[in-house]
Amino acid sequence: MSQPTFDVTTTGETMVRLSVPAGQRLENATNFDIFPAGAEANLVNALSCLGRSTAWLGGLPANPLGKIVSNRLRMAGVNLDGVVWDPNGRMGNYFVEFAAPPRAIQVLYDRADSVAANLAWEQIDPDLLYDTRLLHLTGITPALTPNSLELTKQAIASAHERNVPISFDINYRGKLWSPTDARDTLLKLVDGIDLLFCAQGDAATLFNFTGEPEETIRQLANQTNAKTVVMSIGDRGVIAWDGIELLHAAALPVEVIDRIGAGDALAAGVIHGWLDDDLAQGLQYGVALAALALSQHGDMITTNQQELETVIQDASGGVNR
Repeated sequence: MSQPTFDVTTTGETMVRLSVPAGQRLENATNFDIFPAGAEANLVNALSCLGRSTAWLGGLPANPLGKIVSNRLRMAGVNLDGVVWDPNGRMGNYFVEFAAPPRAIQVLYDRADSVAANLAWEQIDPDLLYDTRLLHLTGITPALTPNSLELTKQAIASAHERNVPISFDINYRGKLWSPTDARDTLLKLVDGIDLLFCAQGDAATLFNFTGEPEETIRQLANQTNAKTVVMSIGDRGVIAWDGIELLHAAALPVEVIDRIGAGDALAAGVIHGWLDDDLAQGLQYGVALAALALSQHGDMITTNQQELETVIQDASGGVNR
């Protein structure tokens, strides 16, 4: 039996992010920083930067906004053969107003009726999507539209039929659906998957698991029947439970430049280790990639394997001469 072409494939919505720095308000903005974005695309972008073979399948408008996304992903080495280009559709956008205390960062979505949200399962190339060692999905996609929900359901069902392992990041977005709707839908989707990501805050919001992290992660595993559960625990780092062993990696010190995308970077790092059957190393990769993401502007990280190893060995910063 031949080896799969890709290490990781994924599908989901990409967007263009328009942001203003802390100290500026969106309502008075005259200039924006522009970045491509999207949880699933962020993840395969990071993995491609580390030398993994990846593919992103989805819908993009055939206009300059769509090219902002495709150019960035191609630069990282992500395969885009499964992109459906729509000559008439629109790109989803979101606006970010960064802020310093006492104000919180504000996010405003303008993503209704995007090409990606309207994409139907029938437009996805299954031979490309499942030519992989791991299919990665998130809880953002099924919250978008009925089409997106059906696409996620079909993607998971077909992966099970083809014995393709699945990773799934809960990635709850309160502006997209209620905790009750999210919980009822996601529990059916993630039942028995191979690798489940869930932030501690999402575990509390969706499942009312509010105990110590070690207790919460076991409750998540029991609730979802996932083979391995990975839970981010804020500035304390990340833990994982595979039914036998509890693993932990501490967060690395970092000067935060941009918080958005760090969770996707963490998941990419964990998967990077998981693909080598080394979950403990994956947690180390995850906290290092998250730190690198926090220290860069934009949702998509730019890095390489050598830098990742260096960060793990020496998190003190300084000048690399």
